[in-house]
Amino acid sequence: MASVSFAVGLLPCSSSSCYTRVSYGSVRFPVLNNANPLKLSSSANISSPILHQKLCTVPSPLALRPRPLTIVSAKGYKMKTHKASAKRFRVTGRGKIVCRRAGKQHLLVKKNTKRKSRLSKMHAVSRSDYDNVIGALPYLKVNRNAT
Repeated sequence: MASVSFAVGLLPCSSSSCYTRVSYGSVRFPVLNNANPLKLSSSANISSPILHQKLCTVPSPLALRPRPLTIVSAKGYKMKTHKASAKRFRVTGRGKIVCRRAGKQHLLVKKNTKRKSRLSKMHAVSRSDYDNVIGALPYLKVNRNAT
């Protein structure tokens, strides 16, 4: 009988997370007197086809490394303007925030003319309220250093 060698080994797959079993087999052929003998190469070895079997999915050390985050959009979130505040406040040429005075909507008969005239004018918003107004109106062009 003719015999050929046999070997089994583990090789890494194309993906880095698995291994492939590689087996080179040997086959014993009975030598028959009346049949034509097998024509083998000079090394007289016959190897079986490579069997691809996934043994386990062990992640490689490269796969466990955290990947850097990808920035999808450079603009970010668009803040919404509070529309009720946008109708009540405006900015002067020097960058001050101004609004109307309260108290000129009704009961005007008992208020004298001087008082009604004073209530008609715009007045500057106090510095303590600037953060609230700017938070409601993020795209308002405000000069924070204006006095």
